[in-house]
Amino acid sequence: MLALTHIPSAKIDKGQRTHVARVSIDYDLAVRQHESYCRLLRRCGVNVRTLDVNRDSPDCVFIEDTAIVLDEVAVLASMGTEARRGEPSGIEPDLREYREVHRVEWPAKLEGGDVLPVGRTLLVGLSSRTNSAGVRALESIVNRYGYRVVPAPVHGCLHLKTACTALLDNSLLVSRSWLDTEALEGFHLIPIPEEEPWAANVLPIGKYVCMPAEHVQTTALIRELGFEVATVELSEFAKAEGGITCLSLLFNESKKV
Repeated sequence: MLALTHIPSAKIDKGQRTHVARVSIDYDLAVRQHESYCRLLRRCGVNVRTLDVNRDSPDCVFIEDTAIVLDEVAVLASMGTEARRGEPSGIEPDLREYREVHRVEWPAKLEGGDVLPVGRTLLVGLSSRTNSAGVRALESIVNRYGYRVVPAPVHGCLHLKTACTALLDNSLLVSRSWLDTEALEGFHLIPIPEEEPWAANVLPIGKYVCMPAEHVQTTALIRELGFEVATVELSEFAKAEGGITCLSLLFNESKKV
């Protein structure tokens, strides 16, 4: 596996906020936490490349939003906020080393944080950052590779992956208050504790489920389900509405098209 990550911008305090209050971010601590995150990925057997191509964008560390990378193809996002619209072009040369690249073009909106692959199904959040045109544009690209696209309305949070991610057995960890679970019919749903509404965003790698250290109840829940959990401190990125998946583009390095 390969993870593309991006160094935190010194301007991270000026990044976008949608559903959280703006509070001060400790930049030096954010840098250290990002380094710890990259070490965690390496401990899980991932090859990590850290980019420095969008440092003038306050939200550049949340590289997941810039693309959707599947085994067969990469799709450059069409960012839902103007302040981030240049970021996908910044990472495009690096993606082209591994995949054929397609683009979603404005006014279609699509961000990677709204796309959750579960086997050959792509759950796609309809959110403030991804619209129906973006879903259709993605579907027109990935259908030729045998993927099914399922829209899932999201409300009260930034992206689908804020409210829902898949565990290693393809069951879905969900925050029910933030998404329309009717769209998830046929999937096994595991609700997270109500006291930890942000804890549905986890990152499965190999035998591990990686997650922020502060979500202790959800960590216990996942361990009770029989999974090994690896944790890391990500407090400064949570202040910027970011979760553990947001900090990397993770994909199979060996399958180059």
